[in-house]
Amino acid sequence: MEQSVEPRRKRINNARERQRRRKERGAMVTPRIQVDTRTRRAFHNTVRNPWVDRGRLLVKDGLWYLRNTPVALVAAVCLVAIYVLLFVGSHLVQGRIFPNVWSFGIYIGDMTAEEAELALLKAFTSDMRIRLVDGDRTWEATTAELGLRLNTAPIIEEARNIGMAGMPFGWRVPPVVEANYITAQNYLLDLSQQAEIPPYNAGYELRGDTVVGVPGKEGRLLDAGLTLEHMTNNIVNVVERRRLDLIMQPLLPESIDPQPYIDEVQQLIQQPIQLAGYDPYTDETVSWSTSPEAFVSWLEAGETGLTLREETFVPFLDAQTASLNSDAQEQRFLEPTETMNKLREAIAELNPVVDLRVRYRPTVYEIEFGDSAYSVSRKTGIPFFLLQQSNPGRNLDVLNPGDKISLPSRDVAVPLDPVKEKRIIVDIPTQSLVAYENGVEVFNWQISTGIPSAPTAPGTYQILSHDELAYGSSYTLCGSQGCGQWTMYWFMGIYEVQPGLVNGFHGAVELPNGQYLGGGNVGQPYTFGCVMSLDSNAKLLYEWADIGTVVEILSREYPAQSELARRAFPA
Repeated sequence: MEQSVEPRRKRINNARERQRRRKERGAMVTPRIQVDTRTRRAFHNTVRNPWVDRGRLLVKDGLWYLRNTPVALVAAVCLVAIYVLLFVGSHLVQGRIFPNVWSFGIYIGDMTAEEAELALLKAFTSDMRIRLVDGDRTWEATTAELGLRLNTAPIIEEARNIGMAGMPFGWRVPPVVEANYITAQNYLLDLSQQAEIPPYNAGYELRGDTVVGVPGKEGRLLDAGLTLEHMTNNIVNVVERRRLDLIMQPLLPESIDPQPYIDEVQQLIQQPIQLAGYDPYTDETVSWSTSPEAFVSWLEAGETGLTLREETFVPFLDAQTASLNSDAQEQRFLEPTETMNKLREAIAELNPVVDLRVRYRPTVYEIEFGDSAYSVSRKTGIPFFLLQQSNPGRNLDVLNPGDKISLPSRDVAVPLDPVKEKRIIVDIPTQSLVAYENGVEVFNWQISTGIPSAPTAPGTYQILSHDELAYGSSYTLCGSQGCGQWTMYWFMGIYEVQPGLVNGFHGAVELPNGQYLGGGNVGQPYTFGCVMSLDSNAKLLYEWADIGTVVEILSREYPAQSELARRAFPA
């Protein structure tokens, strides 16, 4: 041993001596040692934290002490037992749920029944959102919107019955949820409109000057019934995951192959499509056109031929309707169904021109000083009985300034497709008639309108009927033998005074006594509301005026609506 120890002491002494000499020279050097990563990890693993070592030593000492000191061991066991008893007792006395208990992700451990109920209800009714999922599309709904109701009583009862089973790994109590079938069904039916992906019928694109077909594709429709059944059968899973997978059904397109009609599309785009909207009141035509690319996007292959793709045409239609009104009332519009039907007809016939009708919405009229329902009728051109129908239950005999009454659409007086090339203007103050065709005057003569007790109603109307011979009567022809009737030649109905009673144009009126109304003369009011011409003139008008020809009857209350009327009878 002496031989092995002595050299070691010498080496240590020599090292210490060298270190002392370096300090004296003021050149303390720390050697740099290159250590690879594996060596460094091994080195760090061998270095121990003194606090960790001290803790381990205390634990070992404590265990040794408990094993070798029975009294201390008993005391420790008693302390743990007392703690457990106090813990359990406090939970039992206060009615608390034991720790580590959860329900649909909400921690309810250590809570009283009241606290747990509040926490569960708040999370379920206020905080929870159910994601409704269809592939990469999602919507969110509250539990109330889906008709879901949480029953907290059985959840809390089960949570209390499991005792300390949740320690230490946790315990999940499944939620008890009930569904209101009607509420859930209504929500899913409303959602189906948003979730629907319409099928795409075979269509077309314009690439350069060439029409290219686009094959049809399936759509998707939410099956509200199956989705509701899936939700109710998996209601616990839906609530716990906060997710409801929607069940969708495929929607098949009417057509898949665009090829059969490509030549027709190519033919249609050779001449730009022209939409012409005619307003029978102002006698104006508003024209719209679109690019070939946009027009081709409106087309799709139908079952029997080319037809209109509504979803691409409707935005264009809405934009044109907005352009019709320069004021905020937005009275004029293009009726969508009527417009699209006419466009479909034009497409089927390969017709590049589409004649449309500008229509009017119902409005509200505010009563002014001096107004009566009768004067409003003459001022607006709406027959009085139609005012009554638009204001049911209202006493139109009692109106005050500021009152408001409903006016029907002006279209009620022009129910047929108008003949826009022809127009008849009647001026009550001058007892005159002027007729135009394509803006050129064709007739101009004197007429007779209604007497003051049965006046002709001013307004814009149209020719509704043709009868070479018609009959009428009046209370003035009634006597002890009954009421007589007169005969009218070349009668054309233009408006209803009341249902079934029509005023119109006619020629000579033969009275029951064989005489003629007004002695066969015109030029001043003679009739009971109709517009009478000399018999020869009435025949000319009868043969010229088509069904649908617009009639504009002017009075001091109802001024000219069209440029032709202003030309015929300048103010």
